[in-house]
Amino acid sequence: MGRGWFGFEDELGPERVVHLWHPGLGLEGIVVVDNTACGRAIGGVRMAPDVGLEECFRLARAMTFKNAAAGLPHGGGKAVIRADPAMPVEAKERLLRGFARTIAELESYVPGPDMGTDEVAMAWVRDEIGRAVGLPRELGGIPLDEIGATGHGLAIACEVACRHAGLSLEGARVAIQGFGAVGRHAAHRLAERGARIVAVSDSRGTIVNERGLDLAALLAHKARGGPVAGFADGRAAGPEAILGVDCEIWIPAARPDVVHEGNVDRLRARIVVSGANIPITAAAEAILHARGVVQVPDFVANAGGVICAAVEFAGGSEREALELVAEKVRANSEAVLQRARAEGISTRRAAEDLARERIERAMRFRRFG
Repeated sequence: MGRGWFGFEDELGPERVVHLWHPGLGLEGIVVVDNTACGRAIGGVRMAPDVGLEECFRLARAMTFKNAAAGLPHGGGKAVIRADPAMPVEAKERLLRGFARTIAELESYVPGPDMGTDEVAMAWVRDEIGRAVGLPRELGGIPLDEIGATGHGLAIACEVACRHAGLSLEGARVAIQGFGAVGRHAAHRLAERGARIVAVSDSRGTIVNERGLDLAALLAHKARGGPVAGFADGRAAGPEAILGVDCEIWIPAARPDVVHEGNVDRLRARIVVSGANIPITAAAEAILHARGVVQVPDFVANAGGVICAAVEFAGGSEREALELVAEKVRANSEAVLQRARAEGISTRRAAEDLARERIERAMRFRRFG
């Protein structure tokens, strides 16, 4: 790292960095195609008012590692659009269709849904350029948010982590930061396995109930537009309170870098399984490793969505996708935790080493330039 114009290039990539600017559309964005040694890059389109180049690159690299670690025939890429995802639907459709036309010739990149976009957005993109994943079921897609692919994988990663930590998942207390598509499906899947969801948060606050939250009632409350802190069956607190909740398993499922050197000491869990992309800074991960916290890194634990996307892209079924998510996430979580223990290294290092080895082997079969 640290070479080139941007300061984050290395031997893996990025292969292309494309800045998007179209004043007429109000389009300001970036696409990073990081590495395509294993195949065309798949990665989500993130829409938020504060996204930038560094975040886009880090997310693209996470996708490179995620696809390689999962053994998928795809490389990694990412797109970010600087805009408010809560804009009127007509304006959002116009912006995303314009974005799609702008990247039409960037055929090495296949867009998918991410924060601020969804399956409907991907339908607009595919309608313009003929390629996208995470499509509505009516278009032959596997609706990732509807079936909870990422949450399904997270629950399996938690099972593996519990075995390595000498804990039982049944009865384990779980706190989830972020109660959107990933967080709520992870909560449901973990509760099915006997875990106790004692706290969840959203951008407006945290709700805590040491006895375990009533998920069905909480989901109904959220569906009515209420913040989690307004849920009656629990103790309300601010958004940051989720960091200090007593629990065995802590799951970040929101924005990048929510755990950092300034707040990592507040975490009280024995296991951290990352549902979001890059939710913990490298320095904070090192501190957790030194404390003996069992961690399953983001691109291993939350690979369910991209595994589903790859199955969809290849024409597979929803059942095949969920079965492959279970198989891949279980095997890769186990491989990373075993390697970390055997070599005395962090799980982040073990996961990146595993992914890099697969990418470098693939790069030997490719001609660049």
